[in-house]
Amino acid sequence: MATVSTIMEQVLSLPVDDRIGLVERLLLSLNLPTQAEIDRQWAAEAERRIEEIEQGTVRLIPGEQVFENIRRKYAQ
Repeated sequence: MATVSTIMEQVLSLPVDDRIGLVERLLLSLNLPTQAEIDRQWAAEAERRIEEIEQGTVRLIPGEQVFENIRRKYAQ
């Protein structure tokens, strides 16, 4: 059985287009979410947050205060 380093040497010797195709196939094999699924999940999250704001179940913090808190926390 080929070792990872042997496979890597062989892969790196392939033309760029073949390596790109291989990368795409490897990424697909990981069963990561598609961009469409990521977009759908972000849209659902945005809707959930809007609903929380409209219902008054969250406390909004002005952006200026958020950045000031960050500056204070990470100031040297």
